[in-house]
Amino acid sequence: SQTITNHSRYHKAWHAVINAQGILIPGGFGVRGTAGMLAAAQWARENNKPYLGICLGMQIAVIEYARHVCGLEAATSAEFDDLARDPVVVYMPEIDKVTMGGTMRLGLRKSRFQEGSEWSRLRRLYGGREEVWERHRHRYEVNPEYIERLQEAGMHFVGKDEKGERMEIVELKDHDWFVGVQFHPEYLSRVLQPSKPYLGFVAASAGVLEPVTRELELEAQGKDKTSGMNGGLVNGMGKLGLGEF
Repeated sequence: SQTITNHSRYHKAWHAVINAQGILIPGGFGVRGTAGMLAAAQWARENNKPYLGICLGMQIAVIEYARHVCGLEAATSAEFDDLARDPVVVYMPEIDKVTMGGTMRLGLRKSRFQEGSEWSRLRRLYGGREEVWERHRHRYEVNPEYIERLQEAGMHFVGKDEKGERMEIVELKDHDWFVGVQFHPEYLSRVLQPSKPYLGFVAASAGVLEPVTRELELEAQGKDKTSGMNGGLVNGMGKLGLGEF
C-alpha cells in the first residue's frame, strides 16, 4: 500500500477510473504508477468493466489476480522487486540482464490459441483462428511456476507461444471483456482494419461487442482459420506484406 499525499488529486483520479466505460493499461517499464494500475485492474475485474492490458498491462492483470483471487499477497513482478517472495512475473531467461540495447524479445511472432478456447472473446474476433501473428517488445513474462495455480483459480491463458511455454493471451471467462496480451497489437493496427484486441475493447466499452463479433465471424466464413498468416496476409488483414514488419 502507498500513502496518499494529495487527497484531492487522488479522489479526482479515482472518480475518473470508476466512471470510465473501459480501462486500458498499456505497455511500460518500471514500478512508477503500478499501484494505481493494480487498483484499476482490480476495479475492472470486480465490477465487470471492460479491461485491456497490453504487455505490462497483461502482467498487471496477472499480479492483481494472484494477489486478490489466489491469495498471494506478496505477488509482484521481478521488475518491481528482484527479491520478491512470489514473483509471478519474471525476467525471461534468454534475455541479457546486463546489455540492454536490442535485447528484448522483438518482432512478429506466432501465438497459438489453446484447445478448449473456442469461447474466447478475442479468438472469436480473430475469426476463430487457431493461431495469430503479432509484434512483440518485452523482457518480462508470466512466471511458468505459477500458471497452474492461476488457472485453477479461474484465469485462462488462452494463447501461448509455439512451444506452449510462454503466456501470450489471458482472459476471464465470466467477464464481459477482460483481456490481456503480451504482444503489442497496435503495431499492426490500421484505421480501416483495427487490431482485434483494441476493436474488442472499444466495442465492449460501447456495449456493442456481440454484434461486432458476429459481423467479423460472418466475414471470416470460408477463410482459412488455421493460421493468422494467410497467403501473405497477417491476421486476415489485406494489403500488408510481411516485409512491412
